[in-house]
Amino acid sequence: MKEQKIIHVPRRFVSHEWGGTETVILEISKQQRALGMNPQIMTSMALAESGCDHETIQDIEVHRFPHLYPFWGLADADRAAMDKKGGNLFSWSLFRALCQEADVRLYHAHALKRLGGMVRTAARWNGKPYVVSLHGGIFDVPAAELADLTKPIQGKWEWGKPLGALLGARRVLEDADHVICVGESESLKARQQLSHDRVSYLPNGVDASRFATGDGRAFREKWGISADAFLVVNMGRIDSQKNQLGLVRGFARFRASVPEAQLLLIGPVTQPAYLQQIRQLIASEGLEQSVQIIPGLENGSQDLVDAYHAADVFVLASRHEPFGIVVLEAWCAGCAVIVSRVGGLQSLVRDGETGIFFDPDAADADEQLAMALKSLQENEQKRRFMGQAGRREAIENYEWSRITQRLELIYQQAEAHAKKRKEGG
Repeated sequence: MKEQKIIHVPRRFVSHEWGGTETVILEISKQQRALGMNPQIMTSMALAESGCDHETIQDIEVHRFPHLYPFWGLADADRAAMDKKGGNLFSWSLFRALCQEADVRLYHAHALKRLGGMVRTAARWNGKPYVVSLHGGIFDVPAAELADLTKPIQGKWEWGKPLGALLGARRVLEDADHVICVGESESLKARQQLSHDRVSYLPNGVDASRFATGDGRAFREKWGISADAFLVVNMGRIDSQKNQLGLVRGFARFRASVPEAQLLLIGPVTQPAYLQQIRQLIASEGLEQSVQIIPGLENGSQDLVDAYHAADVFVLASRHEPFGIVVLEAWCAGCAVIVSRVGGLQSLVRDGETGIFFDPDAADADEQLAMALKSLQENEQKRRFMGQAGRREAIENYEWSRITQRLELIYQQAEAHAKKRKEGG
């Protein structure tokens, strides 16, 4: 019988700090289980409660292992920041478990650097294929985003470089049996920069039925939002990448002519200092009664669904966005969207049909966003048309069942390449 164990290896995986990557891994795993496979998630203890080294999330097993950051001089705050975002970790026990896991069909890495190196080495030692998904981007990342990721280790001495070298951390993408990019722009750049053509664009998906129905009125009542307010909703990590500061500035301009407008920011806080900047801007603009921040909702919460149905418009103002899974969720709720003209959003959204673009880095970005909001606020028919067009797009092209079928074909290509490599071809 063909081995069906798929080992997914993300950098972290906890319910209370949920994002697009966690959604993708969980939904793919659920689809794979329904198809008779045995998906498991093996990850670090980052952000997990002490002692929670094993958990079952929606019938998918999650195994966590102690980890470290091999740098001298790290403060607790530095480690916490890296747990939340982008930390280049190492785990002896995770590496050992990956190497000792039996009956593996394929390893699926959802991170690079030392963690990707552990997957690469375990796969090679066990003679199994491995694929890598680029969720946060590597070839298509702005310099400012890279600076944010490396801030906790600036001025620190890295003693873990030999570990990375031994694991072939810098060869994870070159040696992968397949590289998966969730953004089309990323996949184009990956093909240009890698020495092989084992690269596929595979977008994220959505559970359309889950987001199709919700109680927007009840959500507004629960969170103190009036029924007649024009509600703008943003869903995403409170993080400079997501550009909530730019959204607040654009909203302030819009609200000057629409005083009944309300803005809701929902998402876990990955950069506490950035949250403080947002609060300061809200106060300086006199928006304390118009902007509300909900620092994260559980992935399984009905509030998460209801928020989209409460919205008049959904805005994703990111400066960098490989894909934008929240756009699919908003579409499935029939919500009109405004998005940044960046990264994977450029191929996901059709301007004027399934959404409206604005340039977050333009000198007049605030005005562009305010005008886009105004155009939708003034035209309910336009909002309804865009929401319906987006919903059709999501159902026809992005249901998880479709995405998982395409992923299976990629797995088979990876297996064929691994077999050819072992045979010396």
